[in-house]
Amino acid sequence: MRHHVAHPLFYCYSAFITVVKEGSKSLNQKSFHANEISKSFGALQVLDNVSVNINPGEIVGLLGPNGAGKSTFINILAGYEKQDGGTVVVDDTPLDGLKPNARARAGIARTFQSGRLFGNLTVAENVALGAIGLGESGKVARERSETILEILGIEKLSPYPAASISHGNARLVGLARAVAAHPKYLIMDEPAAGLNEDEAPRLLHALEIVRKNIGCGMLLVEHNVKLVTQACSRVLVLATGILIFDGNPQDALNNADVKSAYLGNAGVH
Repeated sequence: MRHHVAHPLFYCYSAFITVVKEGSKSLNQKSFHANEISKSFGALQVLDNVSVNINPGEIVGLLGPNGAGKSTFINILAGYEKQDGGTVVVDDTPLDGLKPNARARAGIARTFQSGRLFGNLTVAENVALGAIGLGESGKVARERSETILEILGIEKLSPYPAASISHGNARLVGLARAVAAHPKYLIMDEPAAGLNEDEAPRLLHALEIVRKNIGCGMLLVEHNVKLVTQACSRVLVLATGILIFDGNPQDALNNADVKSAYLGNAGVH
């Protein structure tokens, strides 16, 4: 694997992002909090006082069996669902009541399982939409798109219609578009879904490039346990709406509650 440093062009579009060196005190004072989040649909308790903290530059994995509440949780973080109780805060700013576009302006970006690329637009145009959606000019958006695609090493895809690229490349383009929004924190919903054994390492490499060059905190929601243990420094595990683990990825694999959630009946609906 190649060693990457910040791409020279990165500094051309970083007017609104502060890239903080490791060990910076100001970096450690900021974080993305979800405090005691609860959510019910009728009589079904989907989330029960779930609290999560994500720091800038940290990749955190969110695991859990089907029905554990993962999708509902990240929908609440991104503003697509409203919690019944608890608060969501980014860098000491409460986000409760804000819609997804307002949360995006506050620094929260999200990718979706489907990718949601516009097939009739080029790859470069799709990535530029991440900036245009936040009110940036076409010129700034194009420059940002060009730079991010080059940082991720997929600039050769720029002129091709999104409908013509492979599934693996589409995943990387979706990541690039989210990064074009200049997020402080990035929520990724199963970015490895459908990737083969050759494509998954490319995603891992891209996540590490984003972490080193952009510095945003990332929440990685995945069923691919192997990928999560490789990409993440910390893992959260949900089961039937309860946070049952928060810690080292390797410790999660050996945790009795986590094993029970995956191998027993917990979280299976």
